[in-house]
This record gives sequence, C-alpha cells and structure tokens, in this order.
Amino acid sequence: MAETLRPETPDQVLDAVNWAADHGRSFDVTGLASKHPLGRPMQATDKLDLSAINGVGLYEPSELVMTAAAATPLDDINAVLAENRQRLAFEPPNLSALLGTGGSGTIGGVFACNLSGPRRVLSGAARDHILGFHGVSGRGEHIKSGGRVVKNVTGFDLSKLMAGSFGTLALMTDISFKVLPVSEKSRTVLVIGVDATDAPVAMGTALKSPYEVSAAAHLPTDIAATSGVSYVASAGASVTAIRVEGPGPSVEFRCNALREMLAEFGDTEELHSSNTDTLWREIRDVSCFAGNDKQVWRLSVPPMDGTDVVARITDKIDSRALFDWGGGRIWLALDGGGDAAHETVREAFRDCGGHATLVRASDEVRAQLPVFQPQSAALTGLAARIKDGFDPHSVLNPGRM
Repeated sequence: MAETLRPETPDQVLDAVNWAADHGRSFDVTGLASKHPLGRPMQATDKLDLSAINGVGLYEPSELVMTAAAATPLDDINAVLAENRQRLAFEPPNLSALLGTGGSGTIGGVFACNLSGPRRVLSGAARDHILGFHGVSGRGEHIKSGGRVVKNVTGFDLSKLMAGSFGTLALMTDISFKVLPVSEKSRTVLVIGVDATDAPVAMGTALKSPYEVSAAAHLPTDIAATSGVSYVASAGASVTAIRVEGPGPSVEFRCNALREMLAEFGDTEELHSSNTDTLWREIRDVSCFAGNDKQVWRLSVPPMDGTDVVARITDKIDSRALFDWGGGRIWLALDGGGDAAHETVREAFRDCGGHATLVRASDEVRAQLPVFQPQSAALTGLAARIKDGFDPHSVLNPGRM
C-alpha cells in the first residue's frame, strides 16, 4: 500500500529517505506539485510531501541575499522581496496554467528544474543565482554546498548540479540565492510586422547593441492576437518585442535609440511600465498555450536558426510557435498524437544543434518517449554514475529523467 510521508524538518526528511532505502521503497517527491507533470511520470511506490519545509530563514536586503526553505511558495518569496523593491533577477516562470496545475510553485522547484524567464539573456539562468544549499541525498546523508555569500562558493559547486536535476539526486531543504533591485523603469519597443526571416536579425541587432536589452521575443501574428495588451493584440501582424530596464532617463534614451535602429524592420511602438509587465509576464508564463490540449515542446537552438527549425516542423505538422531569448528558445504547440511528433521535432534541428524537451503531454505519451533530449553514450554513462553516487537505491523520483 502506498504511503504519503509529510516531514516537517530536515532530520525527518533524512529519516524518510533512510526508511525508503532500507525497505526498498521510493518517493514521488512534491512541494506544491505545480511542476509535477514536468519530465516522465514517476515510477515510485510512495509520496514524499515536502510542503511543510517552508519559510524565509534569512533575508539581508543590503547584501542582496536570501535563504529560504525549499518548499516556500514563490508568491511568498516575491512578496517579501517586493517590500524592499527587489526581485529574482532570472524572472522564474509560473507554468501552472500551462501545465494545468495550480499556484506559483516553490523556490525549491524553480531551482530544481532550473526555470528561467525572458531576462535570462541579460541576468543568466536560475543556476547562476544559487549561492548554496542544505539537503539530503538519496544515500540518506545530510549534504551542504556553498554558503550565503559568493566567496563561500568554493570546491565542488554542487548547487549547479542540483539545478536541473528535477529532484532525482538529492532533496534541497533550504537554498541561499542572490536577489537584485527592481529597475526604476521598464519599457518595451515593439516592431510591427517583422517577417519570420528578419525577426532573429532584428532581435540580434538589439541584443548586440550597447543599449543593455533585458529581453527579446517574437510573437507571430496568431500569438500576438492572444495578448492582453491592446497594442499587441490589435496589431494585426507579428510583433517583435525588445525590453529595456533601468533609471528613467537611461531607459528613455535607449528606447529612442532602439526605435531608430530597428525602424528598418517595421513600424515601431513603445509600451510603458504597466503594459510592459503584462506582456513579459505572458511571454514568461507561455500564457498563449494555456487552456488548450495541445502538446507543448520547449526547444533551445542557435537563435539565427530558430525560424528555419520551426519552418521544417510546420512543413510536416501544424504547429504554433513563440520565440523568446532572441529566438534561441522556442515554445512550440502541436498535436503530435501518441508520439508527440518527437522524431519530427528533433530532426528539425539536427544540422544546427540544440535540444528539445516535451513540456506538456499526457502521462501515457510522456511514459513512452524521451521527454528530455537524448544524450550521447558518454554523457548517458556519466549521468548514470552521478545518479548512482547520489541515489544508488533510486529512492528519489525514479523514472522522471
């Protein structure tokens, strides 16, 4: 009979893992379960609910550092930071609407899945903001890495290994991470009607400029029409969005310079703070694909090859695409049937390089496919040895990766 364990302290987490290892059991690990559908369906005997391991333990606004228990809701983190006009610079997405779950998830889930939003092109990925963590390995041992300041991050940087491991190596019980001030102003330059061929060129021009662009995305006509920002939804054409942030006079100057620079690609408009926040929240959370039953892929490819990759896919199967990170990250919605068209999707970028992750599909589909990009034999062997070193009894989220 399946058990559900709800530890309230790190020592109880340790006891739970040791119990599972001793009795040949395994855990489907959750916090608030907002990201539970990511990866392959777990093949665990029991559930480990970490939602009680929550709360902000340390926050030093002047030092730009916070330590929080892993299951602290992201909404709580953001609320505490907002009181001091600070934020998580890597702009973590809330994928609950896309995945059909609920809530914003936890800070531990964000780092375990290494989820980063549009600002990644400027501020880096989630893993770049971890300073340290405490946790419990699948071997049933307390582990610690890094500290609360950058200079403490010495030796083997296990924090980077945890980011993107989807809870299959160890359970983080608390995490220390960097935060940054909220920008005084945020505006977005819109370029209307840029075709698919020119869109990566326009975004690349902006990103390579001296104007410190913090996000660049391209919304084809059908995607732009779904936006809650009237300037975007009523454009009747594709919209290429370029965001700049910082002190007011600087933002105004850079917007004007970018509009002049990008005028050759199409007519330009400008969004101020409120509409800018709405648009990039939609892009961050992939709101355009929420509320339907399409399968959703996330592709990472060289930015200049993104539109060609999508064209190769749409030649074979009807699909819709949203381009973020200057065209380097593509969200693709399609109806690929029982195999999610995974061979078609991955064949499309074989020549240029990249990887694809099946983010949303039924349990039945995800159970049959390589949800994550297949690795070479050498990397597969390395990953297996790492897994065996941290979790030799396959106690944590077996089957997820």
